[in-house]
Amino acid sequence: MNIGIIGMGFMGMTHFEAARSLKGVKPIAFATRDRKKRKGDWSSIQGNFGPRGDKNVDLTGVSAFEDYRELIHHPEVDLVDICLPIDKHETVTIEALQAGKHVLVEKPISVDLDAAGRMKKAAEKAGRHLLVAQSLPFFPEFRFLAECIRQEKYGKLLALNLRRVISPPKWLNLPDDLVSLGGFGIDLHIHDNHFISATLGMPSKLFAVGQMIKGMVNHTQTSYLYENGPAVTCVSGAIATSSLEFAHGYQAFFEEATIEFDAGTYGKEWVVNRPLVVLAQSGRIQTPTLKGGSEWFSAFAEELKAAALTLKTGEVSPYLSVEHAYNGLKLCHLEAKSIQTGKLVTV
Repeated sequence: MNIGIIGMGFMGMTHFEAARSLKGVKPIAFATRDRKKRKGDWSSIQGNFGPRGDKNVDLTGVSAFEDYRELIHHPEVDLVDICLPIDKHETVTIEALQAGKHVLVEKPISVDLDAAGRMKKAAEKAGRHLLVAQSLPFFPEFRFLAECIRQEKYGKLLALNLRRVISPPKWLNLPDDLVSLGGFGIDLHIHDNHFISATLGMPSKLFAVGQMIKGMVNHTQTSYLYENGPAVTCVSGAIATSSLEFAHGYQAFFEEATIEFDAGTYGKEWVVNRPLVVLAQSGRIQTPTLKGGSEWFSAFAEELKAAALTLKTGEVSPYLSVEHAYNGLKLCHLEAKSIQTGKLVTV
């Protein structure tokens, strides 16, 4: 699979490095308006994990374009990988689909449900795959949980509690930047809602309480109601203090085991409070061997492998499916409605 990446910020660099690590997957082109980046100077790139970009990136065999439209029409590009700001997703995705390319677009697919719907329809009309890079199910601890749920490895899931919280990022101009992100109820929490849709399907109803800023969710505590299904809750948002930059984890209660995981950045240090553990009904306590590599980009490499397999077989991974990405976004909007009205909302 030959990849062309549009947008060379931190996520573009992450996808580039992940693709280069894989056999049978090759980044052959990228597009950016930044002249220095086109020449291989990526030293200005920095994210909230992983290393800074290098000053002299080896771009042998890689085409660099200023105009993304040239990349879209590159005859050897199989998959257009869009790593642009969210407000550019719809336009560039539809252009790439209309040019006959398969597309992988970074999360969230959009902050607007109507835009996401138009993107879905454009893919159907073009007869091409539209995949959404919702990376959470490719991180080892969450991949393990997803497989346990889908395969009923420990029997049926009885209850699931998810947690994903951050302190307001200092590199953003808040609250003004919230509009482009859709608030942290979308930018951050869509990971949880996508995971729920992709592993459990959509709930019948939900109820949320939380905090709104400028009409957007900043923090939510949500209960998802499934008829004859598991009890599911999630706490997510950006109300933690600066000493807790990021934290995530879960408790999953199955018929035959309880699974726990909890980790976060405490005072600049990554701390695993509770390494992934399986507490079996039999009394046995197990620390499973997790799939995936140890590189900082390994989860994204697994994501690209799943995209390559989709192009090869035509079978779409549920973790990249545009349907579940759309569903996750829909749940985010319904949570806002529930918080605003104080009412249970039908999904």
